[in-house]
Amino acid sequence: MSRAPVLMVQGASSSVGKSWLATALCRIYARRGLRVAPFKAQNMSNNAAVCPGGGEIGRAQALQAQAAGVAPRVEMNPILLKPEGNRRSQVVVWGRPWGRLSAGAYHRRKGELWSVVTDALDRLRAEHDLVIAEGAGSPAELNLKPGDLVNMAVARHADATVLLVGDIDRGGVFAQLLGTLWLLPPEEQRLVRALVVNKFRGEPALFVDGVRILEERGGRPVLGVVPYVPDLLLPREDGASLPEATALAPAEMLVIGVVHLPRLANFDDVDPLRAEPDVQVRFVAHPEELAQVDAILLPGSKHTAADLAWLEAQGLATAIREQARAGVPVVGLCGGYQMLGRSIRDPLGVETDRGEVPGLGLLPVETTFRAEKATYQVKAQIHRGAPWLSSLESTWVEGYEIHMGQTASPTPWLTIRSRNGQPVQVADGAMSEDGRIWGCYLHGIFANDGLRRAWLDAVRHWRTGTARRVARPVSMAERLRQDLERWADTVEAALDMARLDAMIWE
Repeated sequence: MSRAPVLMVQGASSSVGKSWLATALCRIYARRGLRVAPFKAQNMSNNAAVCPGGGEIGRAQALQAQAAGVAPRVEMNPILLKPEGNRRSQVVVWGRPWGRLSAGAYHRRKGELWSVVTDALDRLRAEHDLVIAEGAGSPAELNLKPGDLVNMAVARHADATVLLVGDIDRGGVFAQLLGTLWLLPPEEQRLVRALVVNKFRGEPALFVDGVRILEERGGRPVLGVVPYVPDLLLPREDGASLPEATALAPAEMLVIGVVHLPRLANFDDVDPLRAEPDVQVRFVAHPEELAQVDAILLPGSKHTAADLAWLEAQGLATAIREQARAGVPVVGLCGGYQMLGRSIRDPLGVETDRGEVPGLGLLPVETTFRAEKATYQVKAQIHRGAPWLSSLESTWVEGYEIHMGQTASPTPWLTIRSRNGQPVQVADGAMSEDGRIWGCYLHGIFANDGLRRAWLDAVRHWRTGTARRVARPVSMAERLRQDLERWADTVEAALDMARLDAMIWE
């Protein structure tokens, strides 16, 4: 049985842009008519996505699947580590929870998972023309190499064509690339076929000598120098690269304050808000920052009880209650929705041994944690709510659920009609009578253009007395499509694609 070649993107460190480069390569080769699949053996991220069958994978691999024009599958990210704090993570294998382990315990058990990695990759290679694999961190972390599941161990198994990527924007790109290369043993150096310089902001002509030096000392070509593109609205893999709003927003712009929880999860829920030209999203972590926003968003959390305790300790819980009493809109998604309620009960000790913890008390809901995890792709209908929702009565919305708890609500405003393609009828969400405070379990709710625009118009009206927009609203689906194409065009123009093709299929 023939197996597809593997092109692997590895980095000199974390956050050099591996995920987005792999995304671009998926799109480039899919546009040529090839059957392309992304792959990352082990990912560490609380930004997860749900596959059609209900399994969880990293959000980056779901984006790469979209770029490749294929449905996301658990084989694309067979091991997902979701950090919970205190050096402990939930380990998701084949899309389902496998255990909650400390870093040391996971390191001792990693050997059990090598067959998972190879089985997943081999399945993808058997069904596609090309697999675009992504590494994690750096392949030259010498203390971690004996238990490697994701970098050179994968490259050796697949005899992959490896591109080694450095981030010139952070400085030290020569040490990044050459140091990484020289620390690898000869059999792994052989697999590194080319170098890539990423996030270049300067004048390309000024780096000609840099390319020559890298090629002379590295003994392999620089495949390209990829420019820094600052305004792409593509989902990020982890919170290390969250955008920071530093400039003050013009008076006509709405400012949405997103609480930067320590265990923030699925933070790309705010991307559709960031895409709106007259909206500024700010991640806030101090009470005084909430006085400068027009609405507050409590996002998802990997450990709701711990992040709720953090809100209280920081004084943010008190500030959120005060802002809500002053009429500032407050929204909670998933874990944030649970926090807005009266209480969170945890009889099984899923997250806390306290049994029950009080919530913010802004919605009349109560949450109980269960042992089983809900992971669904969802279609739902809006069926009731405050006046700002009246024009959306019976409108369909889409999203996905990833949560441990079940929440009882006397004021649901959504009815889930489909989970993973199966018909259901499940009430979801809660909303205050005036519509200023609401929450639900649906990640991706703001990607539904009609609901997002209706809510933003309501926030404008509450702030100024008018819902008039100062800029044309965007379609999130169209913006994502355009940014994927623009990013793929940028990378394709920057890389020597003919040389890369020869490396892959020679």
